[in-house]
Amino acid sequence: MDNPRKGMRALILVGGYGTRLRPLTLSRPKPLVEFANKPILMHQMEALVDAGVTEVILAVSYRAEQMEAELRQEAEKLGVQLVFSHETEPLGTAGPLALAKDILCASPEPFFVLNSDVICDFPFKQLEAFHRAHGKEGTIVVTKVEEPSKYGVVLYNEAGCIDSFIEKPQEFISNKINAGLYILNPSVLSRIEIKPTSIEKEVFPVMSQEKELYAMELSGFWMDVGQPKDFLTGMCLYLTSVRQKKPDDLYTGPGVVGNVLVDPTAKIGTGCRIGPNVTIGPNVVVEDGACIKRSTILNGAIVRSHSWLDSCIIGWRSTVGRWVRLEGTTVLGEDVIVKDEIYINGGQVLPHKSIAHSVPEPQIIM
Repeated sequence: MDNPRKGMRALILVGGYGTRLRPLTLSRPKPLVEFANKPILMHQMEALVDAGVTEVILAVSYRAEQMEAELRQEAEKLGVQLVFSHETEPLGTAGPLALAKDILCASPEPFFVLNSDVICDFPFKQLEAFHRAHGKEGTIVVTKVEEPSKYGVVLYNEAGCIDSFIEKPQEFISNKINAGLYILNPSVLSRIEIKPTSIEKEVFPVMSQEKELYAMELSGFWMDVGQPKDFLTGMCLYLTSVRQKKPDDLYTGPGVVGNVLVDPTAKIGTGCRIGPNVTIGPNVVVEDGACIKRSTILNGAIVRSHSWLDSCIIGWRSTVGRWVRLEGTTVLGEDVIVKDEIYINGGQVLPHKSIAHSVPEPQIIM
């Protein structure tokens, strides 16, 4: 029997400059920054392939060559066809769909759309089933948040039919927000022109007025990991999810506390305390007596003996000296050297810098 879902497509919006995740994005496009030891984009692509997607369109504008080179090999391994749709000017969140119209309309099947910053338990199979069941033009995934006033909230009835969107409400109306994952019928494309357009502000409200847009609630965790603070929070949520679903993927060893992910090529010395909520990438060296919690250490970094790290992202091939203390969402870009016995609190250090003085107040270090 043929796979009835053959030919599902997805479009991922990867056009942004990733400014919120600097200094990491000064070295790599944001979708290629490793989250839990895998480029953010690969978490999404693997989940899409798992749901029967055979073609992924990447709506790109910035540094596309680096992404194309790296992702082509990964896509071949996954058995998915990659198409790059190039914006010459930023087109917002709807314009890229119009730009890719010919590809998206090549089949009558609905297609997925997602923001490249989102990490969650991707519910693509349920989303497709829910969408086909109500038979309308579009479905968006919504998630519960603690502080809805930071976002736009979505109001809908018991069946999921969306009534309205309220932008950053000052008083409590609902705690359900747009999670940045959609499934749309190709007919939606007739609503969009190739010009800078916001799908959230200009397209969805019109669809909801016409009762053509539904909401599906996400179970499980959700995070937009587009900035360092949220990247680390998202990592904690993701590791909790790994603990529930694939506990064997987590690292157990001397001195490990809680959920920790360690690449097999990393080396960890004696007398260390690692965790909770730590991700250690390939070729990382952690020397004796280091303490690391709630941090991500990227490929090739070195953490020297007796250093203490809490809530940090250590960039590729960076070196943290001996008896160093880093905390307060400190982010080291690529190839940064922190000299021995330095204290950094909330520093964002640009690539290829050497830090020889302590930085007690949060700041960007050029």
